[in-house]
Amino acid sequence: MDNILTTFNIQSINNGASTGQDCWTTTGALIDSYSPVDGKLIASVKSANASDYDRVIKTAQAAFLEWRQIPAPKRGEVVRQLAERIRFYKEPLGKLVSYEMGKSLQEGLGEVQEMIDICDFAVGLSRQLYGLTMHSERPSHRMYEQYHPLGIVGIISAFNFPVAVWNWNTALAWVCGDVCVWKPSEKTPLTALACQFITNEVFKENNVPEGVSSLVIGDAEIGKLMANDARVPLISATGSTRMGKSVGALVGARLGRALLELGGNNAIIIAPSADLKVVVPGAVFGAVGTAGQRCTSTRRLIIHEDIYEKVRDAIVKAYGQLKIGNPLDTDNHVGPLIDKDAVNNYLVAIEKAKAEGATVLIDGEVLTGDQYASGCYVKPVILEAENHFSMVQHETFAPILYLMKYTGDVSNAVALQNNVPQGLSSAIMTNNLKEAEAFLAASGSDCGIANVNIGTSGAEIGGAFGGEKETGGGRESGSDAWKVYMRRQTNTINYSDSLPLAQGIKFDL
Repeated sequence: MDNILTTFNIQSINNGASTGQDCWTTTGALIDSYSPVDGKLIASVKSANASDYDRVIKTAQAAFLEWRQIPAPKRGEVVRQLAERIRFYKEPLGKLVSYEMGKSLQEGLGEVQEMIDICDFAVGLSRQLYGLTMHSERPSHRMYEQYHPLGIVGIISAFNFPVAVWNWNTALAWVCGDVCVWKPSEKTPLTALACQFITNEVFKENNVPEGVSSLVIGDAEIGKLMANDARVPLISATGSTRMGKSVGALVGARLGRALLELGGNNAIIIAPSADLKVVVPGAVFGAVGTAGQRCTSTRRLIIHEDIYEKVRDAIVKAYGQLKIGNPLDTDNHVGPLIDKDAVNNYLVAIEKAKAEGATVLIDGEVLTGDQYASGCYVKPVILEAENHFSMVQHETFAPILYLMKYTGDVSNAVALQNNVPQGLSSAIMTNNLKEAEAFLAASGSDCGIANVNIGTSGAEIGGAFGGEKETGGGRESGSDAWKVYMRRQTNTINYSDSLPLAQGIKFDL
C-alpha cells in the first residue's frame, strides 16, 4: 500500500487543506486513517481549522469569478481530460478505496469507474445547458429562460462511497461553472487526498484557476462551518438522516440550498411469479455488498406467502456460500465494516431485533482469527421479522436482512414497503406485467428509485439518483440533476419602440 500512497503523493502526515495549486500544512488535530482490512494505520492527516477553512472559501470565491466566464464546452474539455487521468489511475485508486474503506476490490474499481462515467456524462452536458423560449403576450417581445452558475458548491461526503459521490457533484458543478469545496468523511481522508492529487494534475496543465477544486479535511465542525456559510449557496450532503437534518436546518436558516442524500431502508418485493435465478443474486448482493454499508443496500425482503419457504430456503443456502475476508482478495464476497463503532451498532441492532420478537435464521457474530485481526469482520445476518419492529424501521449500516411475508395482491406488499420513514430505493421481482406496472404507478412505490427484476443496490449515472421522505429529496448524477447546481433566470426582451404595460395599465407621460 505504501507504493500507492507514494503514487498520490500522500506522506505519513499530510496537508489537511488544498485549493488546487496551493496546499499547506494545517494546524488542526491529527486524523488517523486505520484500514478496517487489517487494522493497520495507513497514514495520519492534519485536519483543517476555521482559519484554514476561511482561506479555502476566499480562494474559491475568487476562482469562481474567473471560472464562470470560461465557456461551458471549454470547462467540459477539462473534465474530459480528468476522466482520462482517472482511467490512468483507476487501479491504484480502486485499491486505495478498497483498503481504506473496506469494500471489495471489484467494488472499489467499480466506484472509480463511476467517476469516469459521470465525467463522460458531464462532457456531453457541457454543450446542453439548455433553457426554454416562450411566447410573450405582449407584441414585439420575446421571453426565454437561462441557467447561470451558483458559485461555491460545498460537498460533504460519506465514507461508504469515498470518491464517486464527490465526483457525481464536481463533474456536473464544474461544467455548470461552479467551484467546489469538499469536506470528505474523516474516516476516509486518504482517498480524498488522492482525488485532489489527480485533479490538481489536470487543472494545472489546463491553467484552471486555483480554488476551482478545493479540499478541507476535518471533523463535523468543518461541516457546520460550511452549512452556516452564506458564501456557499449550495450544500450537497451525503450521510445519515440525523446528519442531514442538522445540515438541512442550518442551510435552511440562511435560506441556502441543500441537496441531501440520506438514509435508505430498501425492500425487494418478491411476487409469486418471480424467477429465483433473478431473486437470489439480486437479494444477496443487495444485502451483503459493501458489507451492507450502502444507502441502497437491501434491508427487507417482502415475500408472498405462497413462495415464502422456497425463497427463504434459497436465500439461506446462498448465504452459506459467502466468503468473508480481505476485500482485496477477489475470491471473497464480503469485507469488513468500516470500524468497531459500526460493529457495535451491528451487535446492538441484532439483540434489539431479537428482543422485539425476530426469529433468527442466520445469527450474527464478530469473526476472529488472524485474517480478521482488525475486529471489523462480521457474519451477515438473516432474521424473520415484522415490518413494524423498531429495528426494521431503522437503518442499520450493516449486513442485516429482514424477511417478512405478505398476503393477497401486490398492493399489500407495496403498503409494507412504503411504511418506513425512508424512501430511497425499491424493487419488485415479478413476471406479471400488471404487478410491475402497479408497483411503478403513482399509488405504488414511494421511493426515488423503483426497479423491476433487479435489486435495490447501485444505480446508473444516466438517471437522477436520490430519494424521498427521510432520504432527503435530493437528486444527483444524471437526467436533469445539473439544474440543482445552477440558478434559473427568466428574461424578457422588448424589441419594439414602445412599452406596453401589463394588465392594460397606461401612464400619460
